[in-house]
Amino acid sequence: MNTKQLWENCLVEIGAGISKANFSTWFKNTSIVKEDAGIVYIGVPNEFVRDWLINKYHKLITKTIADAYENMRAVEYSIYKIENKKQEILTINNSESYVNKELPLRDLYINPEDNLNPRYHFNSFIVGSFNELAYAAAVAIIDNPGTKYNPFFVYGGTGLGKTHLIQAMGNSIKEKYQNKKVHYMTLEKFATDFVNSLQSNKANSFKEKYRKYDLLIIDDIQFIGKMEKIQEELFHTFNTFYENNKQIIFSSDKHPNYIPELADRLKSRFAAGMIVDISEPEYESRLAILKVKLQEFNIDLDQEIIEYVADAVQGNIRELEGNLNIIVCQYRLKNRPLSLPEVKNLLKNNMKPKKNMAIKDVVKIVSEHYQLEESSIYEKTRKKEIVKARQVVMYLLREDFSVSYPLIGQKLGGKDHTTVIHSYLKIKADLKNDPQLLQELEQIRIMFK
Repeated sequence: MNTKQLWENCLVEIGAGISKANFSTWFKNTSIVKEDAGIVYIGVPNEFVRDWLINKYHKLITKTIADAYENMRAVEYSIYKIENKKQEILTINNSESYVNKELPLRDLYINPEDNLNPRYHFNSFIVGSFNELAYAAAVAIIDNPGTKYNPFFVYGGTGLGKTHLIQAMGNSIKEKYQNKKVHYMTLEKFATDFVNSLQSNKANSFKEKYRKYDLLIIDDIQFIGKMEKIQEELFHTFNTFYENNKQIIFSSDKHPNYIPELADRLKSRFAAGMIVDISEPEYESRLAILKVKLQEFNIDLDQEIIEYVADAVQGNIRELEGNLNIIVCQYRLKNRPLSLPEVKNLLKNNMKPKKNMAIKDVVKIVSEHYQLEESSIYEKTRKKEIVKARQVVMYLLREDFSVSYPLIGQKLGGKDHTTVIHSYLKIKADLKNDPQLLQELEQIRIMFK
């Protein structure tokens, strides 16, 4: 393998995705110093660059190398110096291995047979109102794969733990049922394999390859919309799994009803099992996630700092981990605990404006807009005007404030989560053809500011 050419190709991809200043600062004087049994060693000029790449860019580096070199199993980092324009490795034996550092988001060796990453397990999976329904369904499937909730379709925005959940399911089923064959893949890989099989006249080999598994997990299914041939093959693969009581799991960034140009027969197949969403974590869950991650770091932070980060970072789990990585990196560089003002200053450029409003306040604003009693929103009634207002409340809580479906149902009179999902989807669909409803929502949102 030509490691020099591989790294040059990777740098082109990496440079296209980050600013010139960051690229010049962190990737200058780096190289692939060697590759050994699938482990790619990145040479870096000093400890500071090494730690920053680990904390900030490891996932990007790993994905870029993996896309270019399919035999990659892990990435490690070594400090080297340059003498006479030649790279000289100080000591590989004493190099800093990213896999062995107690850092979050570490990339342990991915099993080449099933593509599962062993770091994704339920012992590090935080359960809260934002994902409890998905977790409960996952546990039920692990107990009876292929017979309950088949297929299992989990959707939600990026960085919310979908991949963690579905890979943890794969690892758990693999451990519990030693004789079952498990395979995880992205839709892109499924599509690439299918196209290659057609080009090489090996369509039957493709079918045999995937239908031998007892559990097939396909990530990022949302990209299938415009791939008619891939949809057809997936449909037949799905039918084979279903008829033989084999489990199939999908993840997506959107509900199947909103995947563009998805065939109705696939929507029907997805709906026949279990479709569940994961939303953004609420404060208590963010707090729990931070505490678990700090245990992985083996670092203690003052409780007020943890509470500040949990309250201030109201995005997805990936954003939460990213901000924590910055704090830990600074903690290690200074080799001392950080104060709250230092943390606030460190994270000030990473913070998004907060959307913070109690559920009861949203109910109050919507009921006032429609000239209804607040209490009527919580009542069991089929009055048209109240049903509409309640559906608007549910839609806004979900769309604008990322409140989970179960929590919305619980707070609005103990409604089932499926009722909330129906309300959300109905308002979303009506907005496309009802300009008056769109105007009403705009007026209501003004009151949120």
